[in-house]
Amino acid sequence: MTRVANEPIEVVCAGRTDTGVHACGQVVHFDSASERSDRGWLLGANSNLPDDINVSWAQRVDDEFHARFSATSRSYSYLILNRLERSALHRNRAWWVYQALAAEAMHRAAQALLGRHDFSAFRAAGCQASTALREITAIAVRQDGDWITLTVTANAFLQHMVRNIAGSLVAVGLGEQEESWINDVLDRRDRKAGGIAAPPHGLTLVRVGYPAGFNIPEPVHYGSPAAGC
Repeated sequence: MTRVANEPIEVVCAGRTDTGVHACGQVVHFDSASERSDRGWLLGANSNLPDDINVSWAQRVDDEFHARFSATSRSYSYLILNRLERSALHRNRAWWVYQALAAEAMHRAAQALLGRHDFSAFRAAGCQASTALREITAIAVRQDGDWITLTVTANAFLQHMVRNIAGSLVAVGLGEQEESWINDVLDRRDRKAGGIAAPPHGLTLVRVGYPAGFNIPEPVHYGSPAAGC
């Protein structure tokens, strides 16, 4: 954006992601004294970004808007390929689990995480958040053929929180743990009590929610869950 604005620009993201994690609903803001049309900002940004990043829209917002602090929710999707053979095309977009998973059992177990809880059992050891209290407002596990998708919406997330949830749910799906185990892990508030962290490449930030008054466009998702955003 510095090149487009012809002045130093600092962008602020709605949320950080781990190396290897994807985003198709990321929102960023920046301040600039330069005058450009919305189309000019969009085309100028995309012409200067690397091939694996693109801007989908650009618009002016009032001074009260903040990409991070104005957000009221964030939604992530975790994609699992569940079949005997791996996928060359989706090797960097999904976690390949060749053992059969019971998606319905995973979904039922996940419902124990709904609501406001201390998610210490699902945070990274190096997480710097001042509190582990978070509120999950929606969580679901759905299967479509060989693809299993975990979707989670919360007011905010801890470091590695969704990946740790996904890894623990896979333990349930494999039959290694009972469905009630997820609730037990949550109650213990100990990361060592849970399952492994799912690899980062299956995770995608798909939406950031804002108050309606800001008129932030909804992200546009193309194709099937396997195709990504």
